[in-house]
Amino acid sequence: MERFSRYLQWAEGDHARALELYALNMQVSEALYTPLQMLEVALRNRIHSVMRQARHERWFDDEGFLAVPIQRDQLAKAIQDITGDSREPVAGRIVAALTFSFWTSMFSPAYETLWQTTLHRIARREDGKGLRRKDLSEPLNKIRVLRNRIAHHEPILHWDLPKHYQAMLRVTGWLSAPAATWCRTYSRFTAVHPPARIKLRRPD
Repeated sequence: MERFSRYLQWAEGDHARALELYALNMQVSEALYTPLQMLEVALRNRIHSVMRQARHERWFDDEGFLAVPIQRDQLAKAIQDITGDSREPVAGRIVAALTFSFWTSMFSPAYETLWQTTLHRIARREDGKGLRRKDLSEPLNKIRVLRNRIAHHEPILHWDLPKHYQAMLRVTGWLSAPAATWCRTYSRFTAVHPPARIKLRRPD
């Protein structure tokens, strides 16, 4: 009820309009699933590919390698979930089970040296030029917050969603041009989201 009150607030008390906004929020959230999924898959695949070549298949297991504490917890949980399903925790399964937060943490300041020496190989700009760590960390952190709101069924209509959608496509293209092309072909976001940004007051 508290969440729906936000829609009522946006609709200035018009219950029918609030229901329309609620439905639109669900439709837009659903439409963003495709670019979010493609970005996450491209990101983890590129990181794993580069790190596997630079180190070995289970690079994430190296003692002292994970520099962000929460990543160690996320790795332990991924392995626990896999073994809990009576499956062998091979590298491919672990990589697939690790959260988006784990992968975005690979661009934290703690990995600046790793970025300079190795991780920079995961992505290039459209013109072939290299990227800074911050070129990925800044948009990915914002995308992660949006992703979490969608996962928890939170209102997102007051966000500048076309801007975030373009950021998803841009970063995906840096990681994998074919993945970005596929995403543009099959994403329904532009068909679902209104052409102009919805003007809504941010809820208190």
